[in-house]
Order: sequence, then C-alpha cells, then structure tokens
Amino acid sequence: MSYHLTGLISSAIFLLTIGGLWAQLGFVWKRKQSADDGETHERPTAVLSVNQFVSSFLAFFSFFLYGACLERFNHYLVWPRLAASLLTLAVLFEIVRDRRDRVATCAFAVCATLLVGAPLGLVTIPGAAEWGRTVSQTLIVIVTAILAQGYLHQVLLIRQTGRTGGVSARLHQFLFWKDLSTIAFAVSMGTSIGWPLMLLSSVSAATKLVTLWHFRWVRLSHIASQRRDTTAGAPTETLAN
Repeated sequence: MSYHLTGLISSAIFLLTIGGLWAQLGFVWKRKQSADDGETHERPTAVLSVNQFVSSFLAFFSFFLYGACLERFNHYLVWPRLAASLLTLAVLFEIVRDRRDRVATCAFAVCATLLVGAPLGLVTIPGAAEWGRTVSQTLIVIVTAILAQGYLHQVLLIRQTGRTGGVSARLHQFLFWKDLSTIAFAVSMGTSIGWPLMLLSSVSAATKLVTLWHFRWVRLSHIASQRRDTTAGAPTETLAN
C-alpha cells in the first residue's frame, strides 16, 4: 500500500518538474521574443549551462531506464521521467538553435541517441532488461557525480556573471520538491531496490538548494552587482558552455 501511495504522490509532485521544465522553455521563448523585438541584446539562453542540462537529462534518463529494467516494471518512474527527458531535450535544442556551437550540438545529439536507442534495445535484444538493470544502477552512481558537478557549474556561471540570465528559479523549486518526493518513494521501495534513487535524489536536492540561494545572492550582493557591470559586454553564450 505504501509503495503505491508514495508512488502516486511522487508522480503527482513530479508533474511540478514537468511544469518547471515547461516554464524554462517558456522563459527562453519569451526572452527570444524580447530579443527579436529589440527590447534586449542578451542571448535568450544566456547563462544557461549545457553541462547542467545534460546532467539533468542523464538523471531523468537513468531513472527511466532503471524503472523499465526492474522485474516489476515501475510505471511511477518510467513515464514521468520519459516526459522530463523529452522536455530537457527541447531545452537543449533551444540552446543549439540560439548558439549554434559544436558543444551544444554534440550534447543534444548524444542525449537524443540515448533516448531513442535504449528503448529500442530493451524491446529488440533478448535478455536486455537483466543486464540493463545493472547498467542503469552503475549509470545512476556515475550520473550522481555528473549531476553534482553540472549544477555546481551552473552556480559558478551565476557567480562569475553576477546574474541568473535565462535560468528559471521556478524550475529549480519544482525540481527540489520532486527530489524530496522521490526520496520518500525510494524508502517505500526498500533499500535493496531504492538505494540508487535515494543517492541521486539526495545529492540533487542539495544542489537545488545551493542554486536557489544564488538567486537571492544575485539580488542582494554588492559583489554580484560589480560582476554584472564587469561582464556586461561578455559573450555569455561562450561562458555558459
């Protein structure tokens, strides 16, 4: 009973993550329209970190793959993470359209290939789910480290420029609540099965808190104000890679 209850709650709260990703896309589109109208000269995806969004994609994707490979197919993990993976790809695509650089293009291509190739492999290769479970557990541990450095990279960009640019605070708020609900769901699954979720979600929640605190730092810090003046003419799309 607790498994299904926490699974439903986790899935419901995960809708906030999907909403946050949609808000991030909308924020980029709004900034793009402002740039087209001549209201701002800043890139629509300024300060957005390709590193951080690739890290987020890998986190969503690893949970998607893990849930699909469990002996008991975990609908609560698979379908919400698939939706989040697709939206994160959409954000990466907008970064590619805005910057047209090799790093962003390669990142988008690799992520898209993973998302298409993994489900095809599970369906067409006999016994793929068995080794896929081990692969996904290993991937989650690796992704935990990648996710931590990805968000720290985003924080570093904010501190370097003294501004949040195209970074959406709402997205990070939603992701934080998603992480807390995922931890609760992982506990109901049992330590032997749920430990990868506990590990990644705990680290992810901590990085979201640090990122959100920096929105306050940008508003109130004299150092942030000085750095905004210093980097006013800097190519933020280059800094953000």
